[in-house]
Parts: sequence; C-alpha cells; structure tokens
Amino acid sequence: MPARDTDLARRLGSRTLELVDVPSVSRDESRLVEHIRQIVPGSLELLYAEDTCLFYAAPRRPHKPFVVLAGHLDTVPPQENLPGRIEDGAVWGLGASDMKGGLAVMVEVARSLAEGEASPALDLGLLFFGREELPANESPLPELFAGAPRLAEAELVLVLEPTDNTIQAGCLGHLHAALTFSGTSAHSARPWLGVNAVETAVEGLRPILALEPREVEVSGLRFVEVLSVTRIEGGIAANVIPDRVRCELSYRYAPDRSPADAEATLRRLAGSAGTLEVIGNSPPGHVVVEGELLDRLRAAGDFAIEPKQAWTPVAEFTARGLDAVNLGPGATRFAHKRDEQVELEALARTFRALERFFSNGKS
Repeated sequence: MPARDTDLARRLGSRTLELVDVPSVSRDESRLVEHIRQIVPGSLELLYAEDTCLFYAAPRRPHKPFVVLAGHLDTVPPQENLPGRIEDGAVWGLGASDMKGGLAVMVEVARSLAEGEASPALDLGLLFFGREELPANESPLPELFAGAPRLAEAELVLVLEPTDNTIQAGCLGHLHAALTFSGTSAHSARPWLGVNAVETAVEGLRPILALEPREVEVSGLRFVEVLSVTRIEGGIAANVIPDRVRCELSYRYAPDRSPADAEATLRRLAGSAGTLEVIGNSPPGHVVVEGELLDRLRAAGDFAIEPKQAWTPVAEFTARGLDAVNLGPGATRFAHKRDEQVELEALARTFRALERFFSNGKS
C-alpha cells in the first residue's frame, strides 16, 4: 500500500478508535454528542442541536447541490468489547462497524474539504443522531425535520450504515408485533382440567412458521420478505399448565407493501387463535437507483448497487421526499457481534470515494 494510503488508513483508524472508546449505548449518547461537537470543523455551521441530534451545513452556494452525510451515534449494549483496539488491519470494538467507522469517515471528509484549497463541487451537510438502535417511535428525527428546514433542501442523503462499501438502495419495512395465546391454568398432574396455552400457540403459529420467504423485485433489485418468531414467553412453574404464551414476531416486509398492507397480512396469518398487538411498524424506504448525483457517487467509488435487506433510517428520509441511500465502510457480518470490527482499508475506500464525490473528481 502506498505511503499516502497507509497514512490515510491509520488516520481513519485512529479516529474510529477514538469514537469507539466514547461509550454511546442507546439513550446514553450525550458524551459522544459533545465529543462530535469538538471535532467537526468550524467551517460548517451548526444549525440544529437538540436531543441527540447535531445538524451541520456549509454555507449554501448558488447552483451547488446540497448532499448530507448522516449517521447514528448509538450502539447496542457492550459484549465485553470495550475499550477498542487496532489489530490485524482493523479497528475492533463496540460499534466499530455499526457505525462509528462511518462516523469517522463523515468527520474526516468534512475536515479534508475544509482544509482543501479547491472549492468543493457540492455543498456538504453532516447529520448525527441517536436512538437508531431502538424502536422507531423513539427516533429523534421527526423533531429534527420540524426544526431544521435546511435539511429539506438536500438533493441526496447518504446514510453511512454498514454496507461493505456497496450502495444499498431502499430498505425493508419492519413490523414488530406480539401474538398472545390464552388458556386455562391447572395442575400439571391433571392437565385435562385446564387448557394448555403452549398447545394453542403451537397450532396458532403453524401458518407463520410455514411461511416461505417472498422474493420481490423493486426497481431491478431483489428484496426478500421474511417473518420470524423471535421470542416466546410462557409458564410460571414446572407443575402448572400455562394459561398464557406470548410470542414476539419480526416481519421484515418488502418495499412494495405499505405499513397498512403489512399489518393486514400479518393479521390474516395470525388468525383468530391469538391476540395480535402491533408494537411498532416502521415503513420501508423508497428504492432510489437513478439520478445524476447517485450516478456521480457510483462512479466515484466504482460502487455496486444492491438492495438493503434490513431497515435503516433511509426510510425516514425517503418518507419526506428526500432521495437517500445507504453507503458505509462497515461490514454487515460484524454488526452487533462480540468481535465487531471494521477494516482500515474499507474506511479508506469510503473516504477516498466521498472525497472524489464532493470534489471535482480528484483525490
């Protein structure tokens, strides 16, 4: 690797490790919010600083497209993976892949553009926000959209979620629900005096467990719709026939469905044997695969374009009429894992591409 690339990888790795070592589990992001405020270059104006959100933008210039780099500050709880470390060409630690590596790239791109002699071809915005790893009803973004009108001017939003350095368009919707089955308790020595809710649940879950994945093509990209049982709770003692079983369901539905259609589909599958409660229903993201800025981004990094087989905040941006895609250095296979890591070269590749994208094609 040339010395210039080695220095870049080390710089990005150091920045990523610095961010990893500032804990920011969901609902406890305040220390990282303050840290970010110290390292974003002063050339960007802070337009919004409420809750866990920071929104910065360069002064607008006539006829220059406004592109926002966005990323979440929070992580899942630690798994004995703090503090982080740099080893074997990667940064290891909580959030390294999802998505403090992406945050590091955002900051370093902003600093590079601020220090450059040439005027960027695009106007830059940076958006940092918390509580992304929690249900959508805890998202701080709705208040941000209301309080930061400049964001509505963005012609493209790049969410630096882990994508293995591919552009991932759209995203699945996510319906989180609880399906509860009722019975009648009894002594386990005389089960005929009761109704076993476990048996009711086994029968009631059959249509859900038998459901095959559904492949859907949207704008030339193949999404896979899946429904999973993710948790089952029931019973109070080994000698008591349970009178209640609660099952949690995760329905990842394709972008060709609306939230209402997804809920109706799930209710049909659940039938009448149990009681269905919708806990959260996050809509899918609009699938953006065309546009001058997206073409420019693809060329800047020679990026492939793929479907996003998950839910991301892209959906919150596209729901408000903004073009948005996912693109980040993190590896999806390491997100939320004990051995979470991001490769230094992956950080450098994303940085170089974004630097070319915002400049006049050179870096």
